[in-house]
Amino acid sequence: MRTEDMLAAVTPPVYEQFKRAIELGKWPDGRVLTQEQKQTCMQAVIAYEHAHVPENERVGYVPPKAEPCATDHDHDEPAPLKWKTDEEQ
Repeated sequence: MRTEDMLAAVTPPVYEQFKRAIELGKWPDGRVLTQEQKQTCMQAVIAYEHAHVPENERVGYVPPKAEPCATDHDHDEPAPLKWKTDEEQ
């Protein structure tokens, strides 16, 4: 099935049903999703969200960090650990 055909068949209620089926691993009637059904549902959800849902509301969205990851040269060197011997305690 072409993505365009799949997307045309996915209505908001079908989209919600697919998301729920993926979450639970089964259809509303209790039948377990096959691996192929999971993949098809995921493709449909991704295609639907890409066309109809703002990026920040999509499944799996992770907002960008305010600051990039720190590198070693951005911070002072940590102080070395000092171990006390039995004699020093």
